[in-house]
Amino acid sequence: MELVILDRDGVINRDSPDFVRSPGEWRPLPGSLEAIARLSAAGVRVAVATNQSGVGRGLFDETVLAAIHERMDREIINAGGKLDKIVYCPHSPNDGCDCRKPKPGLFEQLARYYDRDLVDVPCIGDSVRDIEAARDAGGRPILVLTGNGRRAREQLARCPPETYDDLAQAVDRLLGEGRS
Repeated sequence: MELVILDRDGVINRDSPDFVRSPGEWRPLPGSLEAIARLSAAGVRVAVATNQSGVGRGLFDETVLAAIHERMDREIINAGGKLDKIVYCPHSPNDGCDCRKPKPGLFEQLARYYDRDLVDVPCIGDSVRDIEAARDAGGRPILVLTGNGRRAREQLARCPPETYDDLAQAVDRLLGEGRS
């Protein structure tokens, strides 16, 4: 396993129905930073693919988003981990872009960046749109039950993805596979 792609809100940090609008509102989920550190220690590159429609809705700008990502990156580094790449969709749901999940555009950006296909690349998210985008991009969709994950599990019941309680449990499984 060389690469893992993570959603941000609801996977790494607490999600908010009112959006995470400032670095001060960004709060890591229990165990998420340590999970990323374990991936980094195992030599796995960690990328983030995240919808950030708060930019397109005018709730915050890309400078604020960059500051939020700087805080996230700093917290991950302090836990011993490293993010390799962050890609995001700044558009609102009505913009009709190709990058907003459930479309696979963010995953396609990462495939080009890493010059590889995403077959069998774990793509961990907490929503139906994360899972759909990962499937459409050819990745290995993994649902976590944090954030919107419990609701997504119900919506995906007809064709359930691999599912774990949280990012830490998913990483335990992924790293365990590498040892077997």
